[in-house]
Amino acid sequence: MSQSRIKYTLISLFFFGFTLNTDALQLNGRLEWVHKVEMRILADGVINKVRVKVGQHVKKGTVLLNMDQREAKALLLKAKASVARSDVNLSDADDELKRATELYDRGLIAEEELKDAKIKYAAASAEKESAKAALALAEVALERTTLRAPISGIIVNKNVYDGGVVYKTLQKKPLIAIAPSGKMLARLLVSSKILRRYKPGQPAKVTILGKTYHGKVYSLGVEAVRIEPNGAVYELDIIFKHSPQALMRPADIVTVTLP
Repeated sequence: MSQSRIKYTLISLFFFGFTLNTDALQLNGRLEWVHKVEMRILADGVINKVRVKVGQHVKKGTVLLNMDQREAKALLLKAKASVARSDVNLSDADDELKRATELYDRGLIAEEELKDAKIKYAAASAEKESAKAALALAEVALERTTLRAPISGIIVNKNVYDGGVVYKTLQKKPLIAIAPSGKMLARLLVSSKILRRYKPGQPAKVTILGKTYHGKVYSLGVEAVRIEPNGAVYELDIIFKHSPQALMRPADIVTVTLP
């Protein structure tokens, strides 16, 4: 083999970070979150209390932050009062319609008076439905003053602090970002030739800091991340589980062993 050919082969092996043997293929990669949930608030207002810190593990439903709720609670009370008032009006309209129907059946009032009672009842019924809708909106508005964790995971980013003013249309950065805890991706950069050897679900092993975890092929890249003189480079992701208390961060270097 010529020296130029040997040099090209060595460069290729170094670039793709693997060694071949009769049993397995070993590749170097880096850790990535499986995904991140970026959260923004859906109401304008002042942040009353941020209840989490970066690196904290939270369960689904955990309160992440509270906004000042005084206005939202006042609107909710107003909506409840409107519902109560509409109940009274509807009850009066119902009683009046029953009396009008009875009197009409006895021939004591004209048909026009019965129609008026029916119209009044229909209006009171519509008023109650409108009040119920306003109450539902007020309840949603109050809920939106509290941000809760949509998944169990780890807080990976926080761009909000106590006393901060938030406008729902001016949030350039997510207030809080959460990544699932207990599982991560080992992302490899490989050639199309290597990529074709594997399918999602195939077993793999991930070694980091001397400890090995069992995982499986998660996804195969479709678009090349870059083009090199010796070929296109694609992403190959391995997903694996670990203890939520294990200290793992994106960009940590890992070794992946594939069959």
